[in-house]
Order: sequence, then C-alpha cells, then structure tokens
Amino acid sequence: MHRLKVAVIGVGHLGKEHARVYTELPEVELVGVVDIQRKQAEKIAQQYNTQCFSNYKDIIGKVAAVSIAVPTKSHYAIAKDFLQHGVHVMLEKPMTGTVSEARELIGISKARGVVLQVGYIERFNPAIAAIKKLSIKPRFIECHRLSPFTFRSADIGVVLDLMIHDIDIILHITGSQVKKFDAVGVNVISDKEDIANVRIQFQNGCVANITASRVSLTSMRKMRLFSEDSYISIDYQKKDALIYKKSPKLTLKALNISEMDVSTIADLKSYVFGDLLKIEHIKMDDCEPLKKELESFVDCILEHKEPVVSGEDGLKAIQVANDILCEIEKNLKLAHNTVMEDKI
Repeated sequence: MHRLKVAVIGVGHLGKEHARVYTELPEVELVGVVDIQRKQAEKIAQQYNTQCFSNYKDIIGKVAAVSIAVPTKSHYAIAKDFLQHGVHVMLEKPMTGTVSEARELIGISKARGVVLQVGYIERFNPAIAAIKKLSIKPRFIECHRLSPFTFRSADIGVVLDLMIHDIDIILHITGSQVKKFDAVGVNVISDKEDIANVRIQFQNGCVANITASRVSLTSMRKMRLFSEDSYISIDYQKKDALIYKKSPKLTLKALNISEMDVSTIADLKSYVFGDLLKIEHIKMDDCEPLKKELESFVDCILEHKEPVVSGEDGLKAIQVANDILCEIEKNLKLAHNTVMEDKI
C-alpha cells in the first residue's frame, strides 16, 4: 500500500505529539522530524524510528505533507515555503501573526491546489462535535480558558495563545459576523497581555463573554451556551457536556406562581428540576482530538476534500483576535493617560 509521506516541523511540546499520532496512522509514513534544537530532533526521531533534521528546507522534496508546530513568528515563512513547493500543510494555531500573511498563504494553497488546514484542535473535541449536531442557536456564550504560564508561547500574548481557540469555536457555532466588542487585558509576567477578557456582540444578536489567562494556578477549559429552550455546559478537559432542556410548561405564567401559597412555592424547586427541567449528558465519542484532527488532515489529502478547519477559518479567527488586541492596546493607553492626568 502506498503511504502518504509526512514530516513534523518543530517537535517540542505539541509537535512531538503530532509525530506520535502519525506513527499510529496506517496510511502514513513519518519520513522525518525537524527541530532547530538538534538534540530534541534526535530524541524524537529515535523514539519513532525516523530521520531527524535541523533545517526544514532539507525535508522539502522528501514529503507530500507536513505538520508545522513551531513558534508563531515562524509560521508564515515556513508554511509559505512548503505550500509553494506543492506540499500539503497542517499549520498549528494561530495561523499567522498578521491578516495579510494569512491571506497570502490561502492564495498560495489555492493556486498550488494543496490542503491548508489550521490546528484548532477543539473543533475535533467530542463535546463540540456533539453540540454542533444539536443545531443549538445560542443567545449568550461564556468561555473560561485558564492555565499556568508555560513559557512555550512567549512570542505571543494570551489572546493568540489561548483565547483564539474559543474565538474560532464561537465563530463556528454562531455562524455570524461580529457587530461590536469591548476588550481589556493586562500583562503580568511577559511583555504581552497574560490575562484578557472580551465581550463580543454578533450581528445575529448573540453575545459572547470570553476570559483567558495564562497565569492561573490551575487549568480550566469550559464553555456555557444559553439558548431560548436549553442551557449547555461543556468541560473540554473532561470531554464532558451537560444539556438542560426545559418543558414548554416551564414558565411563570404556566405555573401560576402568583396564585401559589408560600408552602407550594417552597416545594416548586424539586418540581421544576424533576418534571419540567430535564438534565442529561450529551452523548459523544470517546476519542483523542489530536488524532481526529490529523486523521481528518490525511483524509482531506487522500480523498481531495476540503479541511474541517480551512485557511479561511484561520483567517477569520486572526481578524477577530487582531481587532481584540487593538482594543486592548487602546484601553491600556487610555488607562495610562488617565493615571498620568491624575498625577498632574
């Protein structure tokens, strides 16, 4: 059987997992791993019985596809080289540092007829896949993505590092354009924002409140969605989701609250959560999101399909993220000027 020849560019914390997964896919041959840290490349190559390289250019011509998991500042240049050589690219998030770079990569991939997939792994989380099947139309979304500082993404702030996952998911779920937003952020350890909050209002009326922090003591990746007839709670880490559905009878008018005596109202809580409000676990497949993501990438190449997370999806997330960063910078300057005026 002819196997797809692939390589992983950057085998640090995330890239080494890409290498592992590729060795588990029967239709794939992991030709090599690349890392500027020679010892790391040698270690991962030995672990997965493949070749190691220090310069990504040495792998061009030897593979049909690559995963790129290097620091964001190098995404554009490396991805551009491979795309121009007709190599399919799985590019980790954020796609690029700028909107213009993202647009150029999309243009090259289309001109060369190769797959450009962006690594928003939460799209392949079984919780999100299950939610999407329910066709929920959320009116309010709340996200918390918190983690300790890892020092792995010091070249970008928390918006491009963590929040962009939720930006992509929310754009995917709402399917609506951003109408307006307000954002704040502060730097704590790095010279970029380490904590940020944004409130986004969409054209369809949905409102999203997103908080991201990389200076938290514990990790958290949760989302809550509120629609007219249901409430969904998602825990990405646990791959768990609950849905609360109400009966058409669950209204104050239908319950005749005004005519109830005190003792009846006191008993209403158990009644509501028993007969009128149904709580259930959302059924989902137990899978590894990264494996699903790379299986999908390989399938797109072999079957000539469009990727689940396209370059255009990556571009949309970067556009929103960059607007948020501009708003954060504007508010920081405003706060600074206010402090200076108070000192005068």
